[in-house]
Amino acid sequence: MTFALWLLMAGVLLLVLWPRHGLWARWKAWRAARQRILIEDALKSILEYTLDHRTDPSPEALAGLLHLPLARAQALVDLLAARGLVERRAGRVHLTDAGRDWAVHILRAHRLWERYLHDHAGWPLDQVHPQAHRLEHRLSPTAAQRLYEALGYPATDPHGDPIPPSQGEIPQPSTTPLTDWPVGQPARIAHLEDEPAMAYQQLLACGLQVGQQVQVLERTPERVVLLREDGEECRLAPGVAANVHVVPAEAHERRMPPDVLPLNQLPDDAEAEVVAIDPAVQGLARRRLLDLGFTPGARVRVYLRAMFGDPRAYLVRGTRIALREEQAARIWVRPLPTAPSPNTLNDEGASPHDATPAQTPNPRP
Repeated sequence: MTFALWLLMAGVLLLVLWPRHGLWARWKAWRAARQRILIEDALKSILEYTLDHRTDPSPEALAGLLHLPLARAQALVDLLAARGLVERRAGRVHLTDAGRDWAVHILRAHRLWERYLHDHAGWPLDQVHPQAHRLEHRLSPTAAQRLYEALGYPATDPHGDPIPPSQGEIPQPSTTPLTDWPVGQPARIAHLEDEPAMAYQQLLACGLQVGQQVQVLERTPERVVLLREDGEECRLAPGVAANVHVVPAEAHERRMPPDVLPLNQLPDDAEAEVVAIDPAVQGLARRRLLDLGFTPGARVRVYLRAMFGDPRAYLVRGTRIALREEQAARIWVRPLPTAPSPNTLNDEGASPHDATPAQTPNPRP
């Protein structure tokens, strides 16, 4: 064997067997990553099935969700069980506490990515789901929390699904499919199902979106006719209309406790504590209100009312902020028993008269 040939073989072996950067090491890392993604997809699918159907999926149902042959799905369930992530109960696949925590994180990451892609990256609604599915596996819990804060603590994804909290139960709003909603009764869209994709495309083409008010004008076995709040009519097949979930039109006004009211209804010289920004406010508008200081727990006081009542000035975190009525109506507050006098120090220990000049945000952020 010539020296050149020996050198070539040594180079090939080094290229293949290099411990960290060789082809064999890279192939093992790729295989491990693929297995982790499959595990996370399975855990998220089990969680979503449980939330939607109020019961655990069978192995056959899991195989359908993951588009896997039944034998491979059975082997995957065995792997999850061996890792302590699931248990078999009466022929169904049940998440353990460890499996549920992992699944909630992946679901949370997915819906946060959807919110980011739509509100900040400008992706069309029909494209955010597949892209978020690819990105969800790259977000750690710490990074997910940072993204949640950067987005302004959103309550839902662009389709109306609740974004799971980092801890605790996932809120499940009570909604009604449009096919079961009474004719002539106003409703507000709370959720648009994005699967199957073809049905979702029809909903978007019809101009429907979460938060929009609609009214069923006609419902037959062949069609459902809607009236949008802008006066335009929309005709859908019943199978497509069933993917639209609604709540009573006034439900968004009732979801807060009775002692909570919109900031624009706070009496003059009264003080209150910020409870939340309405979930309907998303994207840059939500981020701006938070940056101005209207975060949960912050104290806010009516500082000055304009001659015609709009805009109105509020004192929050030592700064005077001018908000128009439609902006203040989106901030939910709980009035405090007593209001401080004008000379009372604020939370930061500064007198209101020492505050910075009023800031007037864009009336339509």
